[in-house]
Formats: sequence, structure tokens, C-alpha cells
Amino acid sequence: MKNKHHYVAIMAGGIGSRFWPMSRTSFPKQFLDVLNTGKTLIQWTYDRYTKFIPAENIFIVTSEEYVDIVKKQLPNLPVENILAEPSKKNTAPCIAYISFKLAQIDPEACFIVAPSDHLILEEDNFEKISLQALDFVSNIKALATLGIKPTHPNTGYGYIQYEGLEVAQGIYKVKTFTEKPDLEIAESFLASGDFLWNAGIFAWKVSSILAAFEKLQPEMFELFDQEKQHFNTPEEHGAIQRIYPLCTNISIDIAIMEKASNVYVMPASFGWSDLGTWGSLSMHLKKDENGNSAMGDHVHLFDSKNCIVNVSNDKLVLLDGLEDYIVIESDNMFMVLKAENEQEIKNYLKEVEKKSPKFFKK
Repeated sequence: MKNKHHYVAIMAGGIGSRFWPMSRTSFPKQFLDVLNTGKTLIQWTYDRYTKFIPAENIFIVTSEEYVDIVKKQLPNLPVENILAEPSKKNTAPCIAYISFKLAQIDPEACFIVAPSDHLILEEDNFEKISLQALDFVSNIKALATLGIKPTHPNTGYGYIQYEGLEVAQGIYKVKTFTEKPDLEIAESFLASGDFLWNAGIFAWKVSSILAAFEKLQPEMFELFDQEKQHFNTPEEHGAIQRIYPLCTNISIDIAIMEKASNVYVMPASFGWSDLGTWGSLSMHLKKDENGNSAMGDHVHLFDSKNCIVNVSNDKLVLLDGLEDYIVIESDNMFMVLKAENEQEIKNYLKEVEKKSPKFFKK
């Protein structure tokens, strides 16, 4: 039987810029079927949580511009469970918003905060550790996060270092958070054995996370607190319109997790990928004998190895002599990129948008 005090807030406001040109501001990655499964990433995420969270306790936090897409892709989700952010202010304001809202609905609420666009292959393992996390935070004033046991020195993920002594079964005190390292540092993290990938999946009791905001982000806490009487009423929209322009643009990691003294991590393995790049996606796609992943009905590769190709089915593409390249076509945009440079897509796009702004108009 599902616990009525268990909730999940699925964050679906990002733009997935490293998945350009398929993922765009107007229709980002979480709403795409990037794995060719017949379901979008947000649909997979929603379905995953319905297995152990009461359906009425699943919330989506997204940008105003994506509300209609969420309604269309998740028709069973109550409309009142869609929280619309008027502007992109990173994850801390997003989490403050859902926390204040839930505190009024259920002061005993324990909830998971999770991205909408990650891949989880071992869903039974994921359910087990998620319920363990919710149980842990219901009994102790703790902020918990799930850490993924690393399999290789990935430079695209943040890392969590933890202390050696268990505080409960499979749960450890966090020592440090580290942003995306270079390869040499990532290799040293892997060798040390006490670092995990930061999956950006959190669990806490609503009272614990609000106490952390009050202590560590008092200005943001005050913005929401002075408007809290409007949450879960027809005046909520107006209140959020007043709050968000005044909020700092800051992640929950920097705002709370790196500063708090009551942060714990649960090392886990459940077939996780953030699907943050074309390279991470290709690990889950079918490859030919030369290591090429080709999506598109008429893609023809000659003397090419370890390439990722994604083009629409009405395009005929011939590629010769390419090795370790990413070739992506989407509508009126086309990208050919060395695979080793895929972390630079965000930076390249800033320059491209300056020079060709008409392609980036909303």
C-alpha cells in the first residue's frame, strides 16, 4: 500500500541545450522520445513514480511555456499538480515553491525531488532505494541524496564524497560536493573509492528542507513565506509572479546542499544515466559492427566508426570517412561535431545565436 505522506516533485523546466538541435527552448529534451521507445522521457519518469507514489501526490514543476505540453503528454496528471514557473531561476526557487505548497497540503509530507529527463533501467532497485530514502528522512531531520556508484571517470557529472562510517544501513554522511572535474581529477575520484556521481535526486521531509531554506537562504525563504497564504488558492499564480523576479538564480546544490550540515547520501546502482549528452544517449542505442549509432531510415555510412547520427526519416544521408563524430539534423538545423567536443555545445550555441539570431526566436 502506498504511503499517503509520500510525494514527488518532478522538475521539468530545463532546456537540454547539450541535446541541440533536437532539444530546443520551445520543445526541450524531457518532452522528446530520444530513445525511440514510443514514450517521452517525462512520460517514463511519471510512470516510474506511479508505481510507489500515490498518483495524486505527483507534481510537475515546469516553465509556464511548457504547461500545455505537460498536459498533453501526461493527461492523467491533475492540472492543479502542475506548478508553472514564470522564469527560469534554476532548482533552488523551484524546490522552495513546491516545499511551501506541500507544507500547507500535508505538514508531514516527505518528498523526492527528481529530474524529468533521466534514464533508469533497473526500476525495482530504484523503487527500493527511493522508499528507503523516504523512510530515512521521515525519522530524522536530514537532507538525503542518491549517489551513483561510478563506472568510469566521467567529466560531465558532479561528484559527492562521503564519509566511511554508515549512519544507517546504506546511508553515509556527505563530506563534499564537487562540480564537474577535469579527467585527471575524475580519475583520482574513481581510484579513491569514496566518490559518487551526483544524480540530482533528493529526498527530505518538507519541514527539514524549509528549515534549511530559512537558515541558509533567508532572503528566498522570506519571499515565499510572506506569500504562503496564497498557495493552493486562486491567488497562487499572482503570488508566484511577484516572487520569482526577486529570486536569486541558484541551484539547490549551491544554495543548500553544499552548506547544510545534515546532508546524507545513499550509494546506489540502478542503471542510471542523465542522458545529458549525445554520447551518453548512444550508450543505450543499437550499434552496428563499427560502433555507429544511426537513427533515421536512410542513413548510409561508409568507412566510418563510432559515430552518432540522428536525422529525420525523410532525409537521405551519406557519410564517408568519419570517426567519432556526432551528426544531428532537426527541422532547419544541422550539426556535425567532434564527439570529444560535445560538452562545448552550450558555448558554441551562445556564439551561433549571436550570429544567426533568427533561428533562435521563440
